Amino acid sequence: MIYRSIINRLQKIYDTGEAKALARIVLEECFGLTMTDVICGKASELTEEQQQELEKVVSRLENSEPLQYVLGYADFYSYRFDVAPGVLIPRPETEELVEKVIAEAARYDSPHILDIGTGSGCIAITTALELAKAGVSADVEAWDVSADALAIARQNAQKLHADVRFCGVDVLNDCLSKEKKDIIVSNPPYICESEASEMERNVTDYEPRLALFVPDNDPLLFYRRIALYAAEVLNDGGMVMFEINREYGHETCAMLSDMGFCDVMLIEDQFSNPRIVTARKA
Repeated sequence: MIYRSIINRLQKIYDTGEAKALARIVLEECFGLTMTDVICGKASELTEEQQQELEKVVSRLENSEPLQYVLGYADFYSYRFDVAPGVLIPRPETEELVEKVIAEAARYDSPHILDIGTGSGCIAITTALELAKAGVSADVEAWDVSADALAIARQNAQKLHADVRFCGVDVLNDCLSKEKKDIIVSNPPYICESEASEMERNVTDYEPRLALFVPDNDPLLFYRRIALYAAEVLNDGGMVMFEINREYGHETCAMLSDMGFCDVMLIEDQFSNPRIVTARKA
């Protein structure tokens, strides 16, 4: 039975529950087979070409490649985003950051929003789409240093009909625009290099290191640079909003307070981990 065969192969690197879930998703998403079809034996009716394609898919999963890269997409906030090895896979926790951005932006008639380190574009695009649904005319801009990520982000914006401006910007080294903003949001690299040994291969071997890691001796590297920029270009009362490394939540808050930001908040995610920090320009 093909379903059982896939599970047996994937159990070498995943627990039984994950292996079963992956087998179901592969058969349904790649070949349109529901569990009812599998139980009725329709999986055995795959053509030779389909069987060859299935072998390629399962082999990639056996090598710890993330399912999202194998499928070519990830679902985020009810939208489907194209992803590839050059771009970070959107995470469910980031949806909570987007909710905070949308709620803050709804206070404005025409908010100016900047997403720094946009990756797949999931934050900027989702924000633009949800605000448009709510009748809010937002100006949304997104930056990334990676040309690969920007290409995918632009592709996602076009496919989802989102009005977002994408720019190639190295926030650490480039001379940055002085254009005023109401909200600056970022999910920057925040994993210390020493943490890599504790992470799963499907992250460290496939997702872009550029979007993941910071030096052990400067874990707040991106937050400090972005906060300094935000202090300069945010309108009075504007907000900076971060997804953070849960190990450095209090340090991030202290840094923002020391820079003169007010209403600094550390917010837990759905798993009760410190995940979001927000602060307002006085």
